[in-house]
Amino acid sequence: MPLEIKHVTKKFNKDKTGLADYSITIDKGVLGLLGPNGAGKSTLMKIIATISKPTEGTVFLDGVDIVQHPDNIRKILGYLPQDFGVYPNLNAYEFLEYIAAMKGVGGSGLRKRIDMLLDGVNLTADAKRPIGSYSGGMKQRIGIAQALLNDPKVLIFDEPTVGLDPEERVRFRQLISDLADDCIIILSSHIVSDIETIADEVAIMKNGRLLDKAIQPDIISKVEGRVFETLLDSGELTTFKSKYLVINTSRQKEKTKVRYITKNNEMALDSTAVNATLEDAYLFLTHNA
Repeated sequence: MPLEIKHVTKKFNKDKTGLADYSITIDKGVLGLLGPNGAGKSTLMKIIATISKPTEGTVFLDGVDIVQHPDNIRKILGYLPQDFGVYPNLNAYEFLEYIAAMKGVGGSGLRKRIDMLLDGVNLTADAKRPIGSYSGGMKQRIGIAQALLNDPKVLIFDEPTVGLDPEERVRFRQLISDLADDCIIILSSHIVSDIETIADEVAIMKNGRLLDKAIQPDIISKVEGRVFETLLDSGELTTFKSKYLVINTSRQKEKTKVRYITKNNEMALDSTAVNATLEDAYLFLTHNA
């Protein structure tokens, strides 16, 4: 059941383009979307979710044009947008029952499924409290639960771990891993570690364009042998940044430890080669786009 985005362009006005001739094929498993703010990740997700229509191009699910026939994906879609809203006076049970009715999900097994989902997002103990009393992380978790109500085959999560503490992020990643064999899961995040731990493939975007899409080792191979660490005096950092792509810095007593990528394969003196990571490759690709 491949999802094929073919030559999709989304123009908001003559001066603003969200996506530009964007093409990608997504199969079962987890696709992690990485890109800076304004890269077009949310625009892409809204088009796949049939909330927005492309200016040009189209999207096919299992060969069916979902721009022309949106119900083909809506009935099997779970979606958590970045700006997910709740009804503050409803408790978790009431809210999920309402969303289920909106999605046409019902039957004798609904309450059991809601119980299972609330347990999966660790909200069972708070299920009868008004959602308006929830923290931001708890509201995000109820958003994850509603996306799973209809046993979807296509799942879209836009920044799902925002507001989640480290323990809940681990729980979310496990939940997604358990679903990945039977679903197309598209997940965007600014937290590279969330993508790194669960994504089968990674798509890196910038300015509405796809820079690369591949399994993680192939993405990381773009910078293998080019990532180094060194120690600098505090006054050397500005000049160093003009010669190398600095990934991060940390204080080491009187020195600054610098992780960097060479621009022309020439490392600085007194440097040590280190293993490349997905974050290194992501910053390298977006910096040079």
